[in-house]
Amino acid sequence: MRAFFIWMSRSELFRRLITGFLFVRRAARRFVAGETIDDAIAAIRTLNASGTLASVDHLGENVESEADARRATEDYLAVLDRIGIECVKSHGSIKLTQLGLDIGVDFCQENVARILRRAKEIGTFIRIDMESSEYTSRTLDVYRSLRREYENLGIVIQSYLYRSKDDVAALCQEGANVRLCKGAYKEPPDKAFPHKRDVDARYVALARMLLSDDARAQGAYTAIATHDPKMIDAAKTYIAEHCIPRDRFEFQMLYGIRRDLQQQLVREGFTVRVYVPYGAEWYPYFMRRLGERPANVWFVLRNLLRE
Repeated sequence: MRAFFIWMSRSELFRRLITGFLFVRRAARRFVAGETIDDAIAAIRTLNASGTLASVDHLGENVESEADARRATEDYLAVLDRIGIECVKSHGSIKLTQLGLDIGVDFCQENVARILRRAKEIGTFIRIDMESSEYTSRTLDVYRSLRREYENLGIVIQSYLYRSKDDVAALCQEGANVRLCKGAYKEPPDKAFPHKRDVDARYVALARMLLSDDARAQGAYTAIATHDPKMIDAAKTYIAEHCIPRDRFEFQMLYGIRRDLQQQLVREGFTVRVYVPYGAEWYPYFMRRLGERPANVWFVLRNLLRE
């Protein structure tokens, strides 16, 4: 099922067919804040009112022209301006392929640097999302190059990749701010663990590395990004056993998924941040969310039956 939905996310034919259905657009609003900055700010404000922080993402990836990459950069500058004006509590999440990585590394870094400068001006933080394994090394290279000048920058590591243990070890020594997730792209078995139990075991191990005394002594901060109660319980147990201060980590989840668990963690006094996607390019993101959890598919089907 996961592979099928990832394939659909890349199909222009299915994009044209599916996005024309009103019920699909309505269902997508469960996982996507909307298509405009106003929609994103409204969603962030609602989250903030419930005690939850946000990380906003203007959807899009793999642009093919410098003009498109610059347009995406301007979109991020605009939403950061609104975050500053509205005084909502939100970071920003970016994808390097949306900002021109396929066009040129230097060109991409210039666009990201503009976003980082604007984020610094309003006192917020930017995280570089991790894409498929094809981009892992280049993404880390761009992160490290920019991190030398900009402290308000973090990175994402995916536990299903074999290489992630070595990447996390290096990032711990660098005192990085790391969001740890399982990974949402279809990867070949020579790049990533094919079985969930192995991905889960590696997730727990990497979380412990990032939360360790040595990593925190270097300044590392950990965003535990998962909706899996077993992963959350494992993290909470380790945190309690090692008396880890709550200002050295946070839990992160996706917009519209496990709202009950988000609020439970808030009530328990943990910092919770929700990834808030918005924009016209919602279709690939929506398909990947359907592929991750069968429950998401049933949610859409229930909406279809109501139609």
